[in-house]
This record gives sequence, structure tokens and C-alpha cells, in this order.
Amino acid sequence: MRPWYKNLDWISILLWATLVGIGLVAIYSATHGPAREFLLESVQQNFNRQLQWFGISAAVLVTILLFPARVLVKLAPVAYIFCLGLLGAALVFGREVNGAKSWLYIGPVGLQVAEIAKVGTVLAVTALLARKEARRGSIPHLIGAIVLIVIPAVLVVMQNDTGTGLVFLSLIPVMLFWSGAVPLPWMALAGAAAASVYLVIVNPAFAAIFVVAAAIGMVVWTRSKGMGFLMLVGVGLIATASWFGLFKVLEPHQIDRLVAFDDPEAYRFGAGFHVIQAKAAIGSGGFFGKGFTNGTQTQLAYIPENSTDFIFCVIGEEFGFLGTMGLLLVFAFLLIRLGSLGVQAGFALPRLFIAGATGIFLVHILINVGMTVGLMPVIGIPLPFISYGGSALLANTALLAIALNLHAKRDAFAVYS
Repeated sequence: MRPWYKNLDWISILLWATLVGIGLVAIYSATHGPAREFLLESVQQNFNRQLQWFGISAAVLVTILLFPARVLVKLAPVAYIFCLGLLGAALVFGREVNGAKSWLYIGPVGLQVAEIAKVGTVLAVTALLARKEARRGSIPHLIGAIVLIVIPAVLVVMQNDTGTGLVFLSLIPVMLFWSGAVPLPWMALAGAAAASVYLVIVNPAFAAIFVVAAAIGMVVWTRSKGMGFLMLVGVGLIATASWFGLFKVLEPHQIDRLVAFDDPEAYRFGAGFHVIQAKAAIGSGGFFGKGFTNGTQTQLAYIPENSTDFIFCVIGEEFGFLGTMGLLLVFAFLLIRLGSLGVQAGFALPRLFIAGATGIFLVHILINVGMTVGLMPVIGIPLPFISYGGSALLANTALLAIALNLHAKRDAFAVYS
């Protein structure tokens, strides 16, 4: 048997270091360039703090890689309960930051507990779905997995952090699909439901047309009128509920923030202003960019949160098309590499955890980049390994480290096969 360290995927570690390095360069520009004079003193320290969190995250990466893989799995229930405790404590004792009561402070150090909770949730769901009964389609196990995801998602939404709550919910189709227990047509139903919610935000009429077309497509694909009926009624009800929640439940300013991405000019003096500025910043970078710390939109404070949620604008304006495409290529290499490791793992447990971690990274990338270019609502999702945020960097590094650990020591999971 090969020693585990010879199975370790050093390419993924190199890609992680590359992404963190790109993030540090962008954060430095956003906090030490001309924009510095417009920033609060606390924000000016973002680069120094991120550098410290990089050191902490690197230490966590090494520690997790040295940990026995089977012990990590056995700790899954404890980790999950601990994460729920953190989420509950944030609701009671947490500090509100940017409208979300999701931060716990230990002295001067703040933790965004929803980020940490992702790790415990993926680990717990993986341990459950890796059981033979779950992979054979046991309904109680599948429902249990969904409940394990929904509980932290609800607690996060109660903290007024809807964007992160959606990331949790995205784990449901990802992990159920990779468990092999849910047939592909049912996964198509989940995908259609998500698409219908998006189209409701863009244009309710488009959503109605989509639901009908999806129902017809399901009948043609599966040769089952029952599945077509389920698509029409089930997805139709979800779209209707989304429309009701969007236009009858949310406050006007919340609605504006969600729909402004589709027509920012109509909200240019309100919720659409930042979307317009973000697109202008990325577009003004051209092919080669304006140069390090030389962006105009990002350095003159037209872009909010330009070291966190909108850091992609800094890269786009200062390093141009080459910079953004280079960054996206590094992300693509990492995601493809993780997918390849999941296939190589062979056994269910490492494969499922790698799928969950990859799903979280992918959802974050799609939403963050999408909201900066006007394809997604602005819901405050950071760009993994790039955006400023110690909790996010630590949590994402832990997800990657556990994935690499389980892959490198995959032979330990033959008992789960």
C-alpha cells in the first residue's frame, strides 16, 4: 500500500496557494491604493488581517492533512452539533454586520459562523449518505440528509443572511445526485425548480413559459406523463410561491435589490447603482487592464465592498480581460481537479465529501462573478480564497484540506464500499 503522502494531490494545493496569492494582491490594491483615503481605518487593515488568516489557514491545512481520515469521519456528528451551536449562539449573542447577525466575537477576533458551519454540514451529510442503505435509496436516510442541510440553512436565513442560506440549500441536489440514490429525472426536477425561481426574479412570464416547456420536455425524455405532471405542478407551485414571496412578503428595498440586476438602469439611483458601477469597472479594464492600484471606479470608491464581495471588479479593472480569465481558469482547474479526485477516490465517502466541497466552491463562484457582471442578484456572497474574510478563507481551506485528506487516504474507506 502506498504511503498516503504519495497520494496527496500537490496540484490542488498549488492552485489553492495561487488563488490566495491573487486574493492578497487584489486586497492590497483595494486597501493600499488611492482608495485608502476613502476607507475606514478598520478596512485599511484588511490586507494585514487576511495575511494573518492565510497563515492560520495554512496551519489548519497541514493539521487536517496529518489527521487520520477515519477519525475525521467519526467526528462528523460532533462537528455538526458544534456548528449548530455556533449558529444558535450567533442568533442570541452575535453582532450584526452589514445587516446580518452572523458574527461571534471572541475578544477582537470575529468569526462568521455560517462559513464554519458549511464544513460540519458537508461532513455530517457525507457520513450519512455514504452508508449502504442511503446509496440503495433508503428514504429515511435521504430525508435525514435533507434535514441535516435544511436546519443550518434555516438558522442562517434567520440571521438575515439569505445568500449563505441558499448556498447550504444548493448542497441538497449536489450531494443527493452524487450519492447515486436519486434518479436523474428527479435531479432534473430540482434543477428546473431552481431555474424557475431565477426566472421569476427576471420576468414571471418567462418562468411560466419555462415551466410548461420543462413539463413537455420531461414527458418526451422519460415517456412518463406522471413525471411531466409532477414537473408542471411541482415546479409551477415553487415558481408561484417564489413570486408570492418576492412581491407580497419582502420589503420594497429587498425586492429592489433582487430585481435590480436584470434592469439596473431602472434602479440607477438606488439598488442598481452598484451593479452599473461594477459592470463599468470590469468593462473599463479592457484587455490588459489599467494596472495595479490604477483602477478608477474601484479606487475612487464607486464600488462598495471592493475588498470583499466586489473584489472581482478590482481584478477586472486593474488586470483586464487577461486577469479575469486567468483567475477563472485557475478556478476551473481546481474544480476539474477536485472532480477528477472524486472519481479516482472510488469509495463513496471521499467521493461524496469532494462533491459537496466542489459544489460549495462552484456556487460561490457562479453567484459572486454573476452579481458583479449583472447576471445574478447582489446577495453578498464572497469569492472563494479571493475575497477578504478570515472565516471564509479558513472554512474553504478546511473543506479543501478534508477533501485532499480523504482522497489521499481513500483506502481506509473500503469498509464503506
